[in-house]
Amino acid sequence: MPPSSPHVRSARRLAPPLEHQILMTATLCLIAFGAVMVYSASSPLGALAGGYGTGEFVVYLIAIAIGLFVMRFCEQYGLRLITPELTRLMLLGSCGLLLVVLVPGLGRDVAGARRWFAVGPLEFQPSELAKLALVLYAARYLADNPRRLQRDFKQALAPIAVALGPACLLIAVEPDLGTAFVCFATIMTMLAVAGAPNGHLLRVLLLAAAGVGLMILVHPYELARLTSFLHPLSERTSAGFQATQAQMAVGSGGLWGVGLAQSVGKMWLPEAQSDFILAVVGQELGTLGIVAVVGLYAMIAYAGLRTARRAASGYLKLLAFGLTSLILCQGILNIFVVLGIAPLTGVPLPFISYAPTNLIVMLASVGLLLGIARPAARELRLVDDEPANTTWGVSSEQAADRGGYRRDRRARGARVGGSQAARG
Repeated sequence: MPPSSPHVRSARRLAPPLEHQILMTATLCLIAFGAVMVYSASSPLGALAGGYGTGEFVVYLIAIAIGLFVMRFCEQYGLRLITPELTRLMLLGSCGLLLVVLVPGLGRDVAGARRWFAVGPLEFQPSELAKLALVLYAARYLADNPRRLQRDFKQALAPIAVALGPACLLIAVEPDLGTAFVCFATIMTMLAVAGAPNGHLLRVLLLAAAGVGLMILVHPYELARLTSFLHPLSERTSAGFQATQAQMAVGSGGLWGVGLAQSVGKMWLPEAQSDFILAVVGQELGTLGIVAVVGLYAMIAYAGLRTARRAASGYLKLLAFGLTSLILCQGILNIFVVLGIAPLTGVPLPFISYAPTNLIVMLASVGLLLGIARPAARELRLVDDEPANTTWGVSSEQAADRGGYRRDRRARGARVGGSQAARG
């Protein structure tokens, strides 16, 4: 059938499915809301520092432009380009960058943490790339080895541990326990969905708890953060200062908030435009503002899980679930920290916080989800000689419908041929 046939043109005009529309709408709303809040949170401090107060806002807009381009590219071509070889290359490359960023003089040191490569105002955080690479690697391994998970603990999880262990260790050494926790929690949810035995998951949790305990002992300030979480008011002038200021800002906002750009807490709250931007949202827009943000994340959760359920193959199902978990684990952890439900960590709020690298990686994840949710037009061709087993990118229901269509067409052709022969 020629490319200009009516069937192909109608396939290209198919409206995107519901999950695609919900995911796109929620993501764009979060980005637009984030731009407003980044400007509100960063402009006063920028003006006081002698500038125009728009420096971080402009960088954020540049990151949005790059991220939207990456999202569109990943939607159109990502699933075809991400081969097992590219996945391994991403994983090895991100771990190499995590190692290089720890070298004094190469990585940028901020408040004792060395997590970024910096060139002027532009920064790149290797741990963000490592998160996405881990999800891609885990989805491929779990899809290709479904029965291996039922073997003994070492054989089942050794390939995952070889990738997850070094990556989380390098991230934790930066130190950045929050990002390491996001990576760990995302892979654990993928293992649970893939059918890993409960005994295996429990042993992994115990090993991780032992590792976290060791990291707390090695880094005294992590112990101080844990102590301040347990007794925030007693540490409000030292390790608990950020958490206390965040909770005061959220509490003073009440139900409706004090008004957009009217927050006073952002003048006292460290990293107000980044890790604690939700506290600014709570003070300026009140509880309703926080509820609206949570509602948008709930839309992403619904769309992501619906995409995973309707995906065409086991690999795409696990990939969709892993990408959705990556966004939600990071968002939930940030919200819990700001509300005082979890110990202090340096994890940005997806799509809203001033975190350019994180924003681009999160939009790339959304692009892959959109690609899974909406099969490309060239994969919806109604071609007579199309192989019967070509179901990549379409659901099992669509594949069954195609098979039935072909069988009915052959049957009608046989009946017509037989009747013509009889008349002849």
